[in-house]
Amino acid sequence: MKRRMGEEDIAALSALIEAASAEAGHRALGEHKWLDLVQGGREGFAGFVATDTSHRHRLIGYSQVSRGPGSWAVEYVVHPSFKKEPGLRSDLVSAALAEIAAQGGGHVHLWVPKPEEADDLMAAAVGLRRGRDLFQMRRRLPVEGARSTVATRAFRPGEDEKAWLEVNNRAFKGHPEQGSWTLQDLKEREAQPWFDPAGFLLAEQEGVLAAFCWTKVQDDEHEPGEIGEIYVIAVSPDFQGRGLGRELVLAGLEHLAAAGLEKAMLYVDRDNTEARRLYEKLGFVDDHVDRAYVGDVAPAPAAR
Repeated sequence: MKRRMGEEDIAALSALIEAASAEAGHRALGEHKWLDLVQGGREGFAGFVATDTSHRHRLIGYSQVSRGPGSWAVEYVVHPSFKKEPGLRSDLVSAALAEIAAQGGGHVHLWVPKPEEADDLMAAAVGLRRGRDLFQMRRRLPVEGARSTVATRAFRPGEDEKAWLEVNNRAFKGHPEQGSWTLQDLKEREAQPWFDPAGFLLAEQEGVLAAFCWTKVQDDEHEPGEIGEIYVIAVSPDFQGRGLGRELVLAGLEHLAAAGLEKAMLYVDRDNTEARRLYEKLGFVDDHVDRAYVGDVAPAPAAR
C-alpha cells in the first residue's frame, strides 16, 4: 500500500491500466481516481497492489480508495490474464475496505464499468450490494432539425471558477461524485491536456450564471475513433423549469459537431428518469452500464 506513488510506481500501474483498458474497450480507472493517483491523492487516499510472484513481481491488480463527500469511493483493476484468478478481486477490494475501516469506516461506493457476474459475486463476498447503475448513452452527430436558442459563451479561466463552483455544487447537492467540488478539483481539470474553455459553455440570465454544458474531447486509443462527451451539465436551482437543460445539451452537441466529431456520449443515473427521457428525445441510446456496489464499513476496533 502506498499513499503517494513514485514515478516507477505510476509507470507500472499505467501499464496495468493500459492492458486492462485495451481488453475492456474503455478506461479501466476513472478520471477522478487517476488524478488522485498521479497527483498524490486527497485526504483518505490509499492504493493497493497485487503482484505475480512467479514473474518478477509484475503488477496484476490494483485497488484504490479515496474519501468523497459523505462516502468513500473504491475502484479496482485486474490484468486481463488474471481475471479468473480465484479471490483476486475480493482480495483487492477487501484491502481497500480494511483501510476504510482503519480510517473510521463509513458508506462505500465501489464503481465497476461494464460489470460481469464475477463482479456481482465479488461484491457479495465482501459484504457489498448493488447500488447505482450509470448508463453511458450515445448518439450520432450532428443533430438534425434542432438548434439551441440560448446564447452561451466560453468559460474564462481565472474569472468564472467561483460562479461555476457555486452553481455546480448547488445543482448536484448530495451527489456522491459531483456535489462538492473545490477550486482545486476544478483547477486540476483545467490543467489536463483535454481541457478546452471553448467547449465549456456558460449561459447567463438576469446577470448571473444560469446553466452550463461542459464538453470534453479526449483522444482514447481504446475508442474506435474520437468521441465527444457532455462531461458535466447542470441548471442552477434558481433557473430550473425553463427548458434550459435541453437547450444546453443542444448547444454542447452543436459545439462537438462543429469540431468535426461524429459521435457524442454522456453518463446518466438509471434513476434519473427525467434526464434519461430528455436525452432519449434528443436521440441518445444506451451503450452500456457502469455499476456502483454499496455498503457500510464499520470502524476498526481501537488498538489496545
